Amino acid sequence: MYAEERQQAMAQLISRRGRLSVVQLAEEFEVTTETVRRDLSTLDRMGVVRRVHGGAVPAGSLKVIESGIVERDQSNTQAKEAIANAAVALLPPPDSVVVIDAGSTTARFAAALPRDHRLTVITHAVPVATRLAGLPQIQLHLLPGRVRPTTHAAVGAETVAALADLRADVAFVATNGLTVGHGLTTPDSDEAASKRAIIACARRTVVLADSTKLGVENAVRFATLDSVDVLVTDRGIDPQDRRALEQAGIEVVVA
Repeated sequence: MYAEERQQAMAQLISRRGRLSVVQLAEEFEVTTETVRRDLSTLDRMGVVRRVHGGAVPAGSLKVIESGIVERDQSNTQAKEAIANAAVALLPPPDSVVVIDAGSTTARFAAALPRDHRLTVITHAVPVATRLAGLPQIQLHLLPGRVRPTTHAAVGAETVAALADLRADVAFVATNGLTVGHGLTTPDSDEAASKRAIIACARRTVVLADSTKLGVENAVRFATLDSVDVLVTDRGIDPQDRRALEQAGIEVVVA
């Protein structure tokens, strides 16, 4: 089957079933998951389907159902570990201030922080704080707010107000979706407000996102691409996506 024929068949199947994962499509068409991701990127650019985390839905659909933290933590673990370790090289000098956003990859990044690098770390994420509490090289500040059960992150007016009074050297941010046309998105408006405030308080923003997040749009945008300095992702990134992001002025680090 030629690529165009396979892509047309994929689009028809997604239209009939409503949503299919990359793995399901790979099994259905007997191709690799990398081939499926490339096909879905092509179909998404054509407006035929819309990529979402881990798969695709018919065009016009937006992802509004948010995966829980346990589910996210168990997906793409190898890529997330590689991204977290690569992001350590982007730390500012010792005694700097960083903000670490909530997310399964950012939590891994927190766990990878070197023991000989003194930092002040600000976070609204309980899993991040748990990994850093008690470490002698870390001065930890946990932000106030209501903790969401889905992400274990503090959100709300208190969180946003606290961030407005802070200034950080680097923000390490997670995202549910990232597209060249629409920027960084998440399903929840309160989560988006916290992420927006995190980016606003930092001089430099580093986004940690595995390649399955690229080409995905969620319901609420929290940043445009001009707010991002660096994207750390994995080898699954589509070459066309990488070129488009670099043309938008973002440094792309592939772990």
